[in-house]
Amino acid sequence: MPQTHIHDHGHHHQSGADSGQADILDLDAEVLAEHIAAIAEWLPVKSGPRRIVDLASGTGAGTFALLDRFPEAHVTAVDASPGHLRRLREKAQARGVDEHVRTLSADLDDATWPDLGTPDLVWASASLHHMADPDHALRAVRDLLAPDGLFVVVELAGLPRFLPEDAPADRPGLEGRLHAAADRRHAEHMPHRGADWGPKLTAAGFAVEGELTVAVDIDGSRDAAIGRYASGVLQRLREAVGAELAAEDLVALDRLLDTGSPHGILRRDDLVVRTERTVWAARRD
Repeated sequence: MPQTHIHDHGHHHQSGADSGQADILDLDAEVLAEHIAAIAEWLPVKSGPRRIVDLASGTGAGTFALLDRFPEAHVTAVDASPGHLRRLREKAQARGVDEHVRTLSADLDDATWPDLGTPDLVWASASLHHMADPDHALRAVRDLLAPDGLFVVVELAGLPRFLPEDAPADRPGLEGRLHAAADRRHAEHMPHRGADWGPKLTAAGFAVEGELTVAVDIDGSRDAAIGRYASGVLQRLREAVGAELAAEDLVALDRLLDTGSPHGILRRDDLVVRTERTVWAARRD
């Protein structure tokens, strides 16, 4: 399911473990668990899929949500990061579902994909916009999908936001400026981010069967994980666009990220998680 990517670290491009990104993916899955489950429940399946492929699986948010929904299924989780796949296998063992999970290391930008069988359901969450040629990926999915199989695309409108608009007190609107800088970089490096995947699916030979928009607005006071999630996302934003910030914004951001500061984000009681995800469910036309 929905996963948080910042600029150039989409997991299908990674060649090694990235524990910082893996931690954010795990927090994303924990904080958004109810929303992930709701998407899995919404899927217009005609019968329980037995063979599922999770493309650019990360640490397994989608894999485990789908196994919760379809416990008899077997999932092939595909990712380019060995570290993410290792963490996914550890989770599968801890959950007692390791016999239902196969991991496969592959770069989905390669011209030829590995043998993924003939899945009944293919899940691609927050991954297509990272691909160099997403139209090639769509055609590849159409070719491997079972005749009556379902292709599920989950994409994010943007990175989650956590702070009130007037925060922090010394630099109001800081988060908005961070996101504006990230959006400029995304527009340059990931032109398909925020795309309407319906027409792209149709052009690739799919019939879109359903579309769902999931608005997320979670009160941060109910879950300590949200502070850690916000800290991780803001830290990644700092790494990506810190050089573009005004000096005063950088000072304010570093104060927020200071885990020992009384003004740090981990000590704020006004955090929320605000984001939006769109889901497309399609079958071969």
